[in-house]
Amino acid sequence: MTKKKVIGNLIVLAVLLLVVGGIWFKTQMKTDTWSKTVADKTVVVGLDDTFVPMGFRDKDGKLVGFDVDLARDTFKALGLKVKFQPIDWSMKETELKTGHIDMIWNGYTITPDRAKKVAFSNPYHSDSQVLITMASSHIDSAEAMKGQIVGLQTGSSGMSAYNDDRKVLKQYVKSSVQYDTFDKALNDLQVGRVQGVLIDSDFARYYVAHEKDPEAYKIVKLGYQPEEFAVGFRKGDVTLRTKVNAELAKLQANGTINKISEKYFGTPNEK
Repeated sequence: MTKKKVIGNLIVLAVLLLVVGGIWFKTQMKTDTWSKTVADKTVVVGLDDTFVPMGFRDKDGKLVGFDVDLARDTFKALGLKVKFQPIDWSMKETELKTGHIDMIWNGYTITPDRAKKVAFSNPYHSDSQVLITMASSHIDSAEAMKGQIVGLQTGSSGMSAYNDDRKVLKQYVKSSVQYDTFDKALNDLQVGRVQGVLIDSDFARYYVAHEKDPEAYKIVKLGYQPEEFAVGFRKGDVTLRTKVNAELAKLQANGTINKISEKYFGTPNEK
């Protein structure tokens, strides 16, 4: 066989693999996997395990958080084991589509762009974007960030809000820095590499309350629209989504969600 024929055959093979892979990918997205879930008796939840207080590691390394507790209660009622899989938050939809995880459950905000990629559960919690600054910087408004640097988490709803609604904060800042996790952004805030971190208010309140010197920080309210959290599923997983919705409704009605909220937020659940 000539060299040209070998190369030609390799090209044909590569094209076939791409076609087959594309067909599998689309099928994966459209298929209801409930029968496989029941057979495995396990679901895999994708999360950022540094996202306080929704899903994070306590001082002993145990995974805890509002969403972690809520997911455990939900799947206990469904007779399923839940495995929590830490993921790169910027790749969360890809992880879901490729089947590495069965859902995204980690302070996942409903947005029109995300709705094109995933099927959302009914919303179960509300939140808003705020700015954490150091009190010593005297930054107490969006305008006070003029000429400063803001920290953002890559792939977060805060980053989307920052870019989509430029008049709230982006028009004032000099530049932004992206981080894969919020804890890295907050570390840079402490040492002055950034002067503010755009973050969910739940995270901000929990983080500041658990610092050695809470008075060293300031939480600045901004003008972004409130956000609703939901679980993200593959569009084909209608059965799983329906069952999770039903359990969330029961947990809301019997007061379980409020108890979990008071445990992590100190207040009843906001929905």
